Amino acid sequence: MRSIEIVDNRDDSRFLVPRRAFVDDAVLEREYDAIFSRCWLYLGHASELPDPGSFLTRTVAKRPILFNRDKDGEFRAFFNVCPHRGAMVCRERRGKSRAFMCMYHGWTFRADGHLKSLPGSAGYKDDFKQDPQKQLTAVPRLERFGDFFFINFSKEGEGLADYLADAGDYLKLVSEHSSSGMAVVGGTQEYSIRGNWKLLAENSVDGYHAASTHATYLDYLKNANGALGATPLEGTGRNLRNGHAVIEYSAPWGRPIASWIPLWGEEGKTEIDAIYSELSSRLGDERADRLARQNRNMIIFPNLVINDIMAITVRTFFPLKPDYMEVNAWALAPVEESEWLRKYRLFNFTEFLGPGGFATPDDVEAIEKCQAGYGAAADVPYNDISKGMARDNGVSFDDELQMRCFWREWDRRLKMAEA
Repeated sequence: MRSIEIVDNRDDSRFLVPRRAFVDDAVLEREYDAIFSRCWLYLGHASELPDPGSFLTRTVAKRPILFNRDKDGEFRAFFNVCPHRGAMVCRERRGKSRAFMCMYHGWTFRADGHLKSLPGSAGYKDDFKQDPQKQLTAVPRLERFGDFFFINFSKEGEGLADYLADAGDYLKLVSEHSSSGMAVVGGTQEYSIRGNWKLLAENSVDGYHAASTHATYLDYLKNANGALGATPLEGTGRNLRNGHAVIEYSAPWGRPIASWIPLWGEEGKTEIDAIYSELSSRLGDERADRLARQNRNMIIFPNLVINDIMAITVRTFFPLKPDYMEVNAWALAPVEESEWLRKYRLFNFTEFLGPGGFATPDDVEAIEKCQAGYGAAADVPYNDISKGMARDNGVSFDDELQMRCFWREWDRRLKMAEA
């Protein structure tokens, strides 16, 4: 199958994406080969495995994964597949264990993946348990950036730090919210969308849709006494290389890190001021001001979204069909955060970012309506993503630079795989 061609005409300020890319089964098959099987994909956060023996199970690009720490505390990632007959070795979502026993025939593996015991061992040769093919299979590559862990199903290609490029500093910025560390709080939000996965990648860094799609939320804030500060909504979009992009902007809502709103009262202002003072002392005034006063929506190609806005969301999504994806999201917060501030953070998280909040249902509706519209893809064949291409005075946060960064990398990787 030839790559579906995007139209990227910089001289004419035209950027068009064929709508067939959102509906074709053959495109999704190529994406799994060229992108999901070769890019670095987010697995989890160190805080989710706090102790030796901690484990969790996840599905990453259709593969069942066991993410755990062995008895020495080393982080490991295995395919959650028994080498005997292929059953999932661990069926629990999370927990703590020094060993994992397959429920089918009782093969038991240590936390470092080595085969520990098996029923009827007399029926096997003496060195059977030492056979490398009888151990749990580690994913080809597991690397961490700070407390963020990524896996890669390809043994080849650049290391994680090079892959992240300029997005690495934004991940570091998220970690700098706290001097004592960040942690995932609460559980996992799980939901599905009847739309193509690339629509959510676009939506996550699309500042253009906020005023119309999320008008209800903005009206709600205006009518909630003290919920809005005086800061205007303005900012810029940035190319972070390798398909990663971010919008960074000021906004009138409160940020638990160090941006106070009247709703939080004078007691809240005292606490917020103390947090800002600590940030300034630790990071310097310029970094502290950026951390506290600016919001960030970032896409790390292909499918990791970090929203550092009125709360911090870490979100991944994987397609199962051209018109269906499954989404996982987690809230991230400073370890030392007070009970009072944590309450507002989680309220912000569920109120706007959660699947039942103001924003996510709006976004899901928009994505699903786009997908329905692609039923006419043969008749109306292109999406236009050219907003801002003609500017000669910088990039606004509501331009579409971010989506063009994503699509250029998508196009490059599909063509590279075909070559």
